[in-house]
This record gives sequence, C-alpha cells and structure tokens, in this order.
Amino acid sequence: MSVEIKVPTLGESVTTATVAKWLKKAGEQVAADEPVAELETDKVTVEVPAPQAGVLGQPAVQEGDEVEVGALLTTLEAGATAKAAPKAEAPKAEAPKAAAPKAAPPPAAKSAPAEKTDAAAAFPAARKIMAEQGVSAQQIGSGSGKDGRITKGDVQSFLAQPPVSAQAPAKPPRQDDPREERVKMTRLRRTIARRLKDAQNTAAMLTTFNEIDMTAAKEMRVEFQDLFVKKYGVKLGFMSIFSKAVIAALNEFPAINAEIDGEDVIYRNFVNLGIAVGGPNGLVVPVIRDAENLSHAEIEKRIAGFGKAAREGTLKIDDLSGGTFSITNGGIYGSMLSTPILNAPQSGILGMHNIVDRPVAVNGKVEIRPIMYVALSYDHRIVDGKEAVSFLVALKKYVEEPRSLLLGL
Repeated sequence: MSVEIKVPTLGESVTTATVAKWLKKAGEQVAADEPVAELETDKVTVEVPAPQAGVLGQPAVQEGDEVEVGALLTTLEAGATAKAAPKAEAPKAEAPKAAAPKAAPPPAAKSAPAEKTDAAAAFPAARKIMAEQGVSAQQIGSGSGKDGRITKGDVQSFLAQPPVSAQAPAKPPRQDDPREERVKMTRLRRTIARRLKDAQNTAAMLTTFNEIDMTAAKEMRVEFQDLFVKKYGVKLGFMSIFSKAVIAALNEFPAINAEIDGEDVIYRNFVNLGIAVGGPNGLVVPVIRDAENLSHAEIEKRIAGFGKAAREGTLKIDDLSGGTFSITNGGIYGSMLSTPILNAPQSGILGMHNIVDRPVAVNGKVEIRPIMYVALSYDHRIVDGKEAVSFLVALKKYVEEPRSLLLGL
C-alpha cells in the first residue's frame, strides 16, 4: 500500500520550508520513524520521518525547492522491500512518449512556453503574494531560490523597498573581483536579515543604557557555586541572575512585556523569556516558557539545554516561538556596548555586555569595581522613555542586590 509523506506542520506562523536535503534515495528501504528528508524553515531545521517501514518512492520535489505545509514530498510503499523499488521507477520509461506531442498549432506553441516560464519563475507561496499585490516576476528579477526562482522572502523584500523614480538610473550589476568568493545566503540568514530590517522599519525603536556593579553577583557565585553544582548538577551563572532580575522588573513595568496588535495592546501576566544563543547557522532565540515560575537552577538547566541543542542543530520549532521579552549577551564575545534590535513583535530586548574592572565613585571614594554596561532597546510606540529608564534602574537594583530576589524583596 502506498503512503504519502507530506510537509508536516511547522509551528507558529511558519507556512513554508525549503527542502534542504534528501536523507534517503528513491528505492531505499527505510524503517518506521527514520528521517527521510531535511527541511529548513525560517527558524530551524526539521527532519521528516517515515510514518512506517517500507520502500521510498520517487521524490515529488527536489533539494532547494520551497514547499508549503501539507505539500507532497514523496510516497512510501509500506511493507515493501528494497527489491520492489524498481517497480516504482517503471513509469519513467513511458514519460517521453507522453511529453512529446506530434503536432501543435504555432500560436499555442508560442504562448505555452511563456506561461510555463512565468509559473516556474516563483515558488507557490511567492506567486500567491505576487498575484495579490499585482507584482510580476520581471519586476522582481532573479530570486534567491534554487535556479534563481523567486521565494516568498524575495517578494516581501521587494514590496518593502520604496518605489524607485522612473528617472533614477538602474544600478549596474556588481563586478566581482577574481579574489572574491560569492556564496548564496542560507534561508536562515536571509530570514534573520529580513526580520531585523522589518523590526527597524515597523517599530519606533530606541535604546537606553545603564551600568551595573557586579560585585555582589560575583561574590554570590563564588560563595554558592560548589554547593549549587553539587545539588543541581549545573553551574550558577549570571544569566539566571539577570533572568530573575528581568522578570521582577517586567512585573513592575508590564508594557515592556506587552505587544502591539493593530490598535490594541496585549498585556501579559506571564514571561516567556527568549535567550539568544549562537549556533552553527547563526543566532537563534529559544524561549523559556513561564520563566516567572522557575528557580535559578531550573533556568540554568534550560539555558544549558538550549545551548547544547543549538550547537547540535536539534532545536525544535516550539523552542523558538512565543517569546515575550528577550536577552542577548554579547559580553561572552567581548562586546563592551551595543544597541540590540527588537525580536518582533516583542517590545523590549536587554543587551548584556562584558564585565570590566573600572574606577567608580563609591561613598565619595574611587574604587575599582567589576562593571557591566547594559542596554534596553524598546518600542517607543508602547513604552515611554520614563518606563524604559525606570526598568533599567530596577534591573540594576536587583542584580546589585541578588539576594533580595531570593527573599522576594
């Protein structure tokens, strides 16, 4: 019996994917739940498993093709063995006969190729938006998909561009230097670029700064590190201290944890905390759900698990969706200061940076203290400057007095 293998549901707001790699070839025997294909979405890489054991049929799509949720990938001859695979290939011999019409009227021969070429110039999701917006493939030009096909992202990028004046001279194609290497951007990198630019175009983004004396936090880590590791099996890091401080500050200033939806503001009574981690394919932001209910140890375990999954490429779609506020730590790479970009539709993101011994005034005397600069980027449409500055002041208080969080003060 033949079973269809289709593109699975890909998660919140994800409707298309790219066929990154076929893990099994037509005619190969596969076991139940064995991955047969790898799909690359806007967020993560997803493996598509075989629903049951059998022999894989001919692929309906090729590597590099963009596919929508529910689209047919291939078929599976359930219960068959690899010896039966050649039967699935038999119809190929008849294909040339059906594809070679004996005679076609000249007018039809002229119009048919043009129609076919236009359809082949873009993927289905892209053609749908092009039809809705009245955009032609000729206007967009060569796409970023396989064989130059236009993707949904190409159309969105084209529509986001300001109209070009008819008098403006066309930009000549770039002449590559022989010493340069041209490499096509991955789907993930294109998506990151598009979303960051969309965030800048949509939100009224502003960044405010403060500095935090990390003396007490460092002393607490040294004092409790051995006991913490012995009891929980994970190190006490600054991320859990900052996470708990962020949650407490968001409770005082809920607009920074809110979201604009049309003409409405969605306020939340929970915190789904996004933690930016570096992976082999770029930066991803997995989400710690209901972080307000977790202890320092539970947060540290979640962050460690996300870091491991990002390095191994095993993050799931659900791990990356639903965040309400994000934290990014450029300090682990040596960053002194930065202005992080919002992770839309969130209204705030905190940037942590490296800890440097600096001279500061303490009770009228100059002392050397470990100082971290922090930055809060926020959407000024929903968050006032007073709220943003007050949020950082509250954060500073909680981090500089980390034991107060344990006592709920």
